[in-house]
Amino acid sequence: MSFSVQTRTALVTGANRGIGKEIVKSLVTHGARRVYAGVRSVGKAEGLVEQFGEVVIPIEIDYEKPKTIEAAAEQASDAQLVVSNAGVLRVSDPFAPDALDNLRAELEVNVFGLLHMARAFAPVLKHNGGGAFVQLNSVASLRSFAPFATYCASKAASYSLTQAIRDLLKEQGTAVLSVHPGPIGTDMADTAGLEETDPPSVVAEGIIAALAAGDFHLFPDKMAKELGAAYAAFAESVIDADPMEG
Repeated sequence: MSFSVQTRTALVTGANRGIGKEIVKSLVTHGARRVYAGVRSVGKAEGLVEQFGEVVIPIEIDYEKPKTIEAAAEQASDAQLVVSNAGVLRVSDPFAPDALDNLRAELEVNVFGLLHMARAFAPVLKHNGGGAFVQLNSVASLRSFAPFATYCASKAASYSLTQAIRDLLKEQGTAVLSVHPGPIGTDMADTAGLEETDPPSVVAEGIIAALAAGDFHLFPDKMAKELGAAYAAFAESVIDADPMEG
């Protein structure tokens, strides 16, 4: 299902920095009528308001506080596009002393946060004509990397949920996009010790284009494109196939 962001009302979580901030910028640039900037504290969105004016509306969303997500769904009841971008990364291999604690923290945000967002905003999108739901996953959802294996596990789970959400929301006319960036120049990349990165703009602009094209997967940057090309045959024959056919 193709979706144009022009004149639409969007909501972006984790909007105050990195990829989220760039997504807000791209949405405004491409003609979105209103963008709710989801942040853990509304004061963190002041810079976005100063830059873009009243088209940006700060809204509290903390994935570790599900009540804020429920309240946001009521406040942003006109949302036609929801971008679930917020996430956390803890550098932890499976045998690290804090591996279990890190995995729990990452599951809380990266998996349960997605689930809370989808459950809260699916009825909103349906009421507003279907719209689109975007989940920021990662190349780490397809291939684990030992130094931050717990993060990879959480993203593999979020990608699995995204597939199920896609299948269910299709019935109400909601497009779903699963985004799989590789190393992007953000604070998260710094935490992971990644040096060769692409700018966040490639993700933001890629989302706009992928929504317009009606794609389910987006591999926006150089590393991601390489992995996406290798994954394409499997995705076409398994992930994108109708399980009821044949």
